[in-house]
Amino acid sequence: MHSRFHELWSLRMGTSLEDRPRYTSSRTFRMFPVPAGLTPAETAGPTESLESGVILPPVAPERRAVALAIADAAHRLNALREAWLNPPEWVDRVPEVVPGYPDRVILKPEHAAELKKRTLTNLYNARPAWLDQAHKALNAAVAAAYGWSDYSPDLPDAEILRRLLTLNLERSGYR
Repeated sequence: MHSRFHELWSLRMGTSLEDRPRYTSSRTFRMFPVPAGLTPAETAGPTESLESGVILPPVAPERRAVALAIADAAHRLNALREAWLNPPEWVDRVPEVVPGYPDRVILKPEHAAELKKRTLTNLYNARPAWLDQAHKALNAAVAAAYGWSDYSPDLPDAEILRRLLTLNLERSGYR
């Protein structure tokens, strides 16, 4: 869901609230043409936790490599963002009492003022090179799952939307 493809789709298909985009599940998530073999219906069931920390949904063997590439790229993106938001030297982590939930993050008082400035909005507004590279890796993995061997970061947004709409129409039986 963090890929360029879903972002473009969401901005085009979603609604707006005042002057801001609004993520509308019925128009953006449910209608988004997820790569074949990776749709929610096709990946329902127990997940697999890999040593790397990646959680992989159940996928058909022929789609495992593309699912793993996406999961690895998404896991890396999330880990990088989390390390920026809560640097280990600025916080303490306390295990939650409920298994399966993330650790609680406790701010170290000497870094509280600095941590208040560490928001996802500020991170994405600054868009450091490492964040850009992590997103490019995720986009390449997702493009491979679609079978778009001609994908490059220079592929125009209009072409991506055209391909996604074509796929959406094919799946809905309109094409």
